Amino acid sequence: MNLSGKKVGIALTGSFCTFERTFVELQKLADTGADIYPILSDASQTIESRFGAPDTYIAQIKDLTKKDPIISIEGAEPIGPKAYLDVLAILPCTGNTAAKLANGITDTPVLMAAKAHMRNNKPLVISISTNDGLGMNLKNIGLLCNSKNIYFVPFGQDSYEKKPNSLVAHTNLLIPTLEMALEHRQYQPILKDYS
Repeated sequence: MNLSGKKVGIALTGSFCTFERTFVELQKLADTGADIYPILSDASQTIESRFGAPDTYIAQIKDLTKKDPIISIEGAEPIGPKAYLDVLAILPCTGNTAAKLANGITDTPVLMAAKAHMRNNKPLVISISTNDGLGMNLKNIGLLCNSKNIYFVPFGQDSYEKKPNSLVAHTNLLIPTLEMALEHRQYQPILKDYS
């Protein structure tokens, strides 16, 4: 499926170590002609980390999408009644966000966007990035994998010797995952080795 002209929500959460790869894939997505709607979690718009400052990321996202990002719960809520997104991707999706999503908690702009979007039976794509994906968060990932209209960018253990519970998506597979999610199919294989 061609993404040109598709309205694609991109929701960033605070896995800052993956932002460099995330922005590479966002540029590729923009190059397809997709109409990108950015949404930022509270953490991604306020926390300055060793990977960069929020002002830098916000400027990058505005430049890339030509849109101001949605930065509040009330700003994300109209995604539901207006039903203007074709697909929404949480990229990256932290373990915290995955846990809240799996348990119906809606306390950030990203989670409100996901809840609002999913009420329209449209696809939600998750690009996981969590240090406890094979620990406490495994049950939440399992719940999300078994949920209607939720699809995953293929993921694997990025550093099994140093961080044996860590799972990170292969963000370079974002575009084909979005394309298949729009057809309500999961890109395969969902588990992909990092070596």
